[in-house]
Amino acid sequence: MNDRTRPEVPAEILEAVADIEPVGEFGSKAWCEACAAGGVKLLKEADLPDDMEWAFSEVYTHAPERFHEGGREVVGYYMLVKNGEVTGGDGAPEEVRNTVGFNITARWAAICSPSRVLYDGVGSKQRMEDAEAMFAAIEEYVGRPNPLGRGIGPERVWFPEISAALGKNGGLHNIAARMQAPSPEFADLPMTAMDVPDFVAMTDEQKQYFLKLCGLDM
Repeated sequence: MNDRTRPEVPAEILEAVADIEPVGEFGSKAWCEACAAGGVKLLKEADLPDDMEWAFSEVYTHAPERFHEGGREVVGYYMLVKNGEVTGGDGAPEEVRNTVGFNITARWAAICSPSRVLYDGVGSKQRMEDAEAMFAAIEEYVGRPNPLGRGIGPERVWFPEISAALGKNGGLHNIAARMQAPSPEFADLPMTAMDVPDFVAMTDEQKQYFLKLCGLDM
């Protein structure tokens, strides 16, 4: 079992996001709209070059059915910098997905829980290490490489101006984390200090349950 502790979050991050309240679960329409609005605000405040084109989108697959209520097809959110304007919202329009930037697709259950954790660069590194350990354990259990289809997609591009802008006011990750309400699917699963599902520590029944959440039927 992973026995590392969670790194301390710097005071300036805690202060920057202290007044933010949860608006919805990870992937919910309310949360996605709020994340997009928060990111757009940071990018607009950065006074980016008028000729810059950059896009951000995250699409969460195999999300619970409740997130598709009202005919919502795509679970995720986006931001687009183009023609001197910054826009964003729920979903992931084709124009955004085809623009250079950070456009990813991920299985909802694989990244939901740790997305609620506040952290700086040290915590981010620990989250990634925990996630890599989880994915490796899943590969070993399933018996085939990359069963969750990770790393598929276009090259990820972060312009320095974009990275700087989205790191302000506590950073978009921490803003989004504060706005995220817990999801009941993870209440009874063992977790690492970074709230990454601890696949090795799960019972066989829990492993089957978690893999089903990820869209894998054994």
